[in-house]
Amino acid sequence: MKQLDRKVAVITGSTKGIGLAIAREFVSEGAQVVITSSRRENVEAAVRGFSDSSESVFGYVCDASSYEEMEGLVNASVARFGAIDCFVNNAGITDPFESVGDSSPEAWGRVIDTNLKGTYYGSRAAVRYFLASGRKGKIINLAGSGTDRRSNTPYISAYGSTKAAIARFTFAMAEEYRSSGISVMLLHPGLVRTGIVSPADPTPEFNRQLDTFNTIQDIFAQSPDRAARYAVKMASAWSDGKTGLYLSALDGKRKKLMLLSYPFRKLLNRIDRRTY
Repeated sequence: MKQLDRKVAVITGSTKGIGLAIAREFVSEGAQVVITSSRRENVEAAVRGFSDSSESVFGYVCDASSYEEMEGLVNASVARFGAIDCFVNNAGITDPFESVGDSSPEAWGRVIDTNLKGTYYGSRAAVRYFLASGRKGKIINLAGSGTDRRSNTPYISAYGSTKAAIARFTFAMAEEYRSSGISVMLLHPGLVRTGIVSPADPTPEFNRQLDTFNTIQDIFAQSPDRAARYAVKMASAWSDGKTGLYLSALDGKRKKLMLLSYPFRKLLNRIDRRTY
């Protein structure tokens, strides 16, 4: 029996990168999955990629920065699959690589709307469904750079601020619903080469620090599959009756291993520089 047999999972921002890797891993473990993005063409392309599992995948166009659309996502998912067992708040964007003084208030605000408000909107819509249906569902929120106290995020202050706030929000919500049987958890995917860390239109500040940033990615970047396997674990029976859990795909032990192995991976040309 697979770990997520007969489970239904909604994953926001799941047409590429970490979200898509989580969706693929969930399907391979027997789940029915709702794929989402704010762009219809991205949703349609991602769903086509699951051609061998078409009955297990449902695409839905949804803007995470709108509560009405997130509530519609929950309703559409239940209408399609009959229930929801797990809701993954993965949708996220970052601000241009700029100092606060050079930043755009509008761009800064969009990051807050998508990452932080989007996580709140998804969590609210999901928990209201779980309570109304009597299901002991699971909510998985995504951490990132800025979550840990020592993880400063210069030039992406909006992104780092949202990830720090998402951690506090997740643990607060876990306490609020501790007696309900609903699990609220936080997953740190580590550093993954996605569109967020590889901007199509880099700023002058990004270009100035590109060599340093590329070295950091060479040392610590991982495939999103590792985070996806952690997400499966959190969505499985492993977390039944538990809440407030935190898993990291790049914890202290893993960081040390990546750092120590870097010279050998570089020498043997085994550094994965693919963008996911």
